[in-house]
Amino acid sequence: MGLLTDPNGGQGKLTKLLLNYHGKLCKLSYLIGVIWFCSLAAPQFNSNTYFSENALLPGLVKSTFQQDRLALQYFQELKDETQKYDSSLPYAWLLAKFRQIGLDAYTHNFTLHSPLNPNETFYGKNVYGILRAPRASSTEALVLSVPYRPPSSIHPTTLPSIAIQLAFAKFAVKEKYWAKDIIFLITDHEQLGMQAWLEAYHGVSCGNKDVLNHGDLKGRAGAIQAAINLELHSVRIGYLDIKIEGLNGQLPNLDLFNLAGKICIKEGVFYTFKSKSRAYFRDPYTEWLYYFKNLLAMMTTHATGIPNGNHGLFLRFGIQALTLEGFEQSKEGSRVGLLNIGRVIEGIFRSSNNLLERFHQSFFFYLLPNYDRYISIGLYMPAACMIAAALIIKACAKWFKLQEEDINVAYIKVIVVFVLMHFIGAFVNSLPQIAQLFNYDVSSAIFFGLISVLITSLLVPLVLKDFSFEVMLIFALLELGTTLICLSMNNISLGMFCSVISVPMALIIDITSNKFFNYLQKLLWILIHPFTILFIVVTINSWLLFNQESIGEVLLRAIVATQEAVIYSVADSMIYGNWLYTVVTMVLIPNWLCFWCVTFGRIKSPKNKFD
Repeated sequence: MGLLTDPNGGQGKLTKLLLNYHGKLCKLSYLIGVIWFCSLAAPQFNSNTYFSENALLPGLVKSTFQQDRLALQYFQELKDETQKYDSSLPYAWLLAKFRQIGLDAYTHNFTLHSPLNPNETFYGKNVYGILRAPRASSTEALVLSVPYRPPSSIHPTTLPSIAIQLAFAKFAVKEKYWAKDIIFLITDHEQLGMQAWLEAYHGVSCGNKDVLNHGDLKGRAGAIQAAINLELHSVRIGYLDIKIEGLNGQLPNLDLFNLAGKICIKEGVFYTFKSKSRAYFRDPYTEWLYYFKNLLAMMTTHATGIPNGNHGLFLRFGIQALTLEGFEQSKEGSRVGLLNIGRVIEGIFRSSNNLLERFHQSFFFYLLPNYDRYISIGLYMPAACMIAAALIIKACAKWFKLQEEDINVAYIKVIVVFVLMHFIGAFVNSLPQIAQLFNYDVSSAIFFGLISVLITSLLVPLVLKDFSFEVMLIFALLELGTTLICLSMNNISLGMFCSVISVPMALIIDITSNKFFNYLQKLLWILIHPFTILFIVVTINSWLLFNQESIGEVLLRAIVATQEAVIYSVADSMIYGNWLYTVVTMVLIPNWLCFWCVTFGRIKSPKNKFD
């Protein structure tokens, strides 16, 4: 039992090696992990995309869509119709068109009670039509969705998307080979309308209670297998950009992404990922750098956990989905019309119609350095684990250095402080509910309450007396290492960004008698506080966008933008169930505070028998 109670029990050669060389091992583990991950962007270390699900049969689809002139007619009619509406969806016109085509047409009403202002209520209305499969009994379904954007919207128009959607519905209703229902959905208020429709379709609420009243649906189809969200900004398309990032970092099955790309190539439509196409280089470094920049572009979006299209809200329901965004400017070659786009849609839906079961063959966890290259979870997770392992190695070395009496004296105090730090995180996470309870202005209460709590929590180490900072350091290292591995398993982009930034700083922090080093590690640790990083990122972004302004004006913009980012994160958490704000407040900030306590530790007397 000695090994279980005495950290010095069973100290052999391996233990002594760990104690003597743990610093070098930590640095080596971190560097190997970073180099490993960065090298994965090179084509030599990743793989070509391929189909795992042979039932899709995209190469056998012979396109017959010829309704492009009808689509242009719908587009002109829709442009005239939208002038009658300031900001609402022209549901009467859309319902009439769906019914003329032969679909079962319905409207769907929903209500949002603003989580940031109890006195604000927003109303919305979706429109959808269902094509009943002639070869099945409404057991499975596919979705073609479009977000409606009125003329007053700040976002690019999606009217061409609705036009081609109606034309494809007119085409599809005449065909007899459909084995799955097809739902043609037009949503109001961007992602809010999609979230409400999905909640109503599945009879669940994903956000906080009494925030989004999703209403009821008058008509349903089968279990949804896949969805395509369409965002065309012109009737002439230079290229389609495929968007895949979903809520909380979820990604669609890689086969669906491959299917969309294969059909685009087949129909002569140029497509990209992150607006980047395939490039060829003679210089290996230039080639790696190109793919690495593409990889970082995906990771930047992926890490936020915010969907970059309506497709991202389908993924939490096990529905594979992506967005096809069409731009007028041409990346390569000439522009194509709605005929080609309609045939792309036909090809994707006919291939999906062939499926006998849900998407499951290919990867759900991956990264894309380009549209035809992928990095699987089996390649990137070892790199993430190597980086996190540096923290575990240091924690083990610290544990073996402790004397048994050190643990017995202050272990309970460490647990109490450790739990207290997480109570502070829980309180910060509950600020929105507390502000609503006392009828405060939620936006201001959250931000200034957050700043007040975080500043006050910095004073906690000042009241710690006769405290074992060594044990607290072990707790903090183990928690951070575990957190980073868990984050990487769910959202590799967020996990990797957190790892690369926090691990070197965490390895620096130690109990020391050197005053200069003590102040230095305090300063460095403050610089990687989650909200300090947020402010730095927002400031850099503000400077890049408004570099003609003075430093003072840029800083003022950054402060306002930081406040808005925090508020939007809270709103996303309460409406959509985005867990980024929860992870930051409940895990990352408490862990940061544990390390902050360690920076106040002082070496009293040497106790390491191996020194």
